[in-house]
Amino acid sequence: MSVLLFFIDGLGIGTRGPQNPLDGLAEAEPLAIFSRELTTSTFDDQSTTIDDQATAIDQQATILDGIVVPTDARLGIEGRPQSASGQTTILTGINVPQLLGYHKQGFPNAAMLEILRDHSIFLQLTRAGVGPITFANTYTQRFFDERPRWVSATTAAMEAAQLPFRKLADLKAGRAVFHDFTNELLIERGENVELRNAEQAADVLAFLVGEHKFTLYEYFITDKIGHKQDLQLARTTLQNLARLMRELLVRIDLNSTSVILTSDHGNIEDLSSRNHTLNPVPTIVWGLNRIQISKQIKTLADITPAIVEALTRETAAHK
Repeated sequence: MSVLLFFIDGLGIGTRGPQNPLDGLAEAEPLAIFSRELTTSTFDDQSTTIDDQATAIDQQATILDGIVVPTDARLGIEGRPQSASGQTTILTGINVPQLLGYHKQGFPNAAMLEILRDHSIFLQLTRAGVGPITFANTYTQRFFDERPRWVSATTAAMEAAQLPFRKLADLKAGRAVFHDFTNELLIERGENVELRNAEQAADVLAFLVGEHKFTLYEYFITDKIGHKQDLQLARTTLQNLARLMRELLVRIDLNSTSVILTSDHGNIEDLSSRNHTLNPVPTIVWGLNRIQISKQIKTLADITPAIVEALTRETAAHK
């Protein structure tokens, strides 16, 4: 089996209304999820509903049969969930806000970097003998030439396991995807790359998933748009992102792959404020072991343990 973790920054489960760009947005599946509107493939009470749905879910084969888990991003700490602490929690399985006593915005601080160095999902899988594993995102040469003072949780998680980064040469060869999967931002920066549509980006991601036991892809433009409160840009971006997810799901063998979509905090689902929201985030699980994985997830701290458990169990079974 293999696992794809598709991380979207700043996507919460909001309510309907003019503040939510997903409300009334055409072709927004599977991202158009609203509080108090759970469907037959979603659930609130994991202890009862999920078991009742198991048989029906197993008999479905459409791309929209994922199990939606409203996931706690607040993690028992007052205040608005933030990127650095939420992402570090997702990528380690450690409840970072609870451990440190606060939510941290932006990039991981020294304490969070230490947690990533010791507990990165890439490191846990490497130590367990699970491989190959990869981060699908492209890094530009500028990152290596002018390494920023602060790095993302994903970068630190990769470095903890001493894994190689994908570069522009990989993108041009069809072996990587930029965080803006259309490549528009790269072209604006003067890079010599071609535009991609959702189908082309899905082709590349599906190829990488097929070549690896674990693949992570990160998309953070949603959080930036949420802070800008740009409704039209939000609708266009979410529609294209939803299209990528649909195209990706039909290209992946869901009989042998678990696809997990999640986020670190809410934001773009409520443009009435430029701040992060207190909403739960959607964790959606498709494909192999979706019922078992979904049962394990209640908070952001449950995602890495669920992935590691699934992959190490499968690895042990084949030894």
